[in-house]
Amino acid sequence: MLQVYGIKNCNTVKKAIDWLIQNNKEFVFHDYKKEPASLQKLQAWEKEISWEKLVNKKGTTWRKLSLEEQNSVTDEKSANEVLLKNNSMIKRPLIESSNGIILGFDEEEYKSKL
Repeated sequence: MLQVYGIKNCNTVKKAIDWLIQNNKEFVFHDYKKEPASLQKLQAWEKEISWEKLVNKKGTTWRKLSLEEQNSVTDEKSANEVLLKNNSMIKRPLIESSNGIILGFDEEEYKSKL
C-alpha cells in the first residue's frame, strides 16, 4: 500500500490525493503536522533520493529561514537538522511505493509508477 507524506492544506498534496482517489489507489496519509518525520525516516528516504531533493527551497518555510540558516544546509546531516525542526520544508507530497519514492505531483510519473 502507498504511504503518502505531506500536509493536508498543501495544494500539491491535495492534487496528488485527488489523483490517487480518482485512480483507485489505496494509500495511507501521514500528516507531518500530526506525525513528524523522524531522523530514521529521513535517512531511509535519503538512501534512495538525495537530501537536496528532499529540501523544498521554493516553499515559504525555507524562505522564512535566515540567510545564515539557509547557508548552513550543506550536507545530509545539516539538511536533516533543519528538516526535523521544519517538516513542512520536506518536498511534498512524498510517496513511498513499490516502484520507489515519488516527490511532488507529476501526473505522467504517477501513471507510469503507480
